[in-house]
Amino acid sequence: MKEITVEELQTIKNPIIIDIRAPIEFKDGSIPEAINIPLFTNDEREEIGTIYKHEGQAAAKWRAMELVSPKIPSLLKRIKTAMQNGEELIIHCWRGGMRSKAVVTFLDFAGIHAMRLTGGYKAYRQYILKQIPTMFPEKAVVLHGLTGVGKTEVLKKMKSLGYPVLDLEEMAAHRGSIFGTIGLGEGNNQKTFDSLLYKELKELQGSSYFVMEAESKRIGKAVQPDELMEKKMKGINIYIHTSLEQRVIQLVNEYVLPYHNEPWYHEQISIGIEKILKRIKDHDIRMTLIQSLEHKDHQTMIGILLEHYYDPRYDHATLEYDGKFIDIYADDANQASIKVMEEIDKLFVKKKEVIEGHIL
Repeated sequence: MKEITVEELQTIKNPIIIDIRAPIEFKDGSIPEAINIPLFTNDEREEIGTIYKHEGQAAAKWRAMELVSPKIPSLLKRIKTAMQNGEELIIHCWRGGMRSKAVVTFLDFAGIHAMRLTGGYKAYRQYILKQIPTMFPEKAVVLHGLTGVGKTEVLKKMKSLGYPVLDLEEMAAHRGSIFGTIGLGEGNNQKTFDSLLYKELKELQGSSYFVMEAESKRIGKAVQPDELMEKKMKGINIYIHTSLEQRVIQLVNEYVLPYHNEPWYHEQISIGIEKILKRIKDHDIRMTLIQSLEHKDHQTMIGILLEHYYDPRYDHATLEYDGKFIDIYADDANQASIKVMEEIDKLFVKKKEVIEGHIL
């Protein structure tokens, strides 16, 4: 049986990775771009586990065989459908045990070449946790700015143009605020965040710097590694400024317009406002905020939240950072993107030219 280690997997350009664990295991954490074709359903996995616990390994294996046997043709067909000519097929389960061994054997009988990932997902996770701290480029460029200046839009624009960007909010599926999961589901857990961070860091290899947003250590359910926090605190700081009116427009476009007709929207906003009301002491402001929520006057509501909740908290956070701040004044996120890229090009393109000129 052909096996492949996690280290060897990194050298394959476009592997087809089939994760045969139960959906509940896959949801908890997976290798990015892996395809979940489960050998057992969640209930079947639980049943086998219970039999193993009370009746032993032999009885659990027998029940597993009974459950899998009728599925083999459809299982192989799904895997075959996922394949593309000339690509390496990798099968894995949790620890590289019975499940992946069985599926690779079935595939071999069917004339389909596949490799089993040694140690399974567990080995992959241990590997990336060791690698991540060593993978960050030398210098961080950290984007600061009050809520609504469009930092995320700047990152996405820069990434689309090939700049080395780490979009941590995208990896966490959370915007880093009380309303952070609106339109993004329940947010990613730590395992998913780490997998996506590793994938992005692989793409940044060779760059002397990377661009990130000034996030808190915790983003939703995920926590940034200490090494990234240290890079952030000692990075090059760029502070984006734009008007309150433009920030309100930006947030209405981001948080309101795409979702306000959804049945869940008003309730989710209400839950967030309830949390904020506990922290606002001024009676008149509290009442205005409640009224704007009741009337679904999102523009007024966002303006109040910015002036009386988010802004006072943000400026205090910038005091934690070392070094000077480069200030950028922009009318909107698009203009901010252009100005940020100009500053970065001054810092790094010229430096690169000097180094290359010296070498020549």
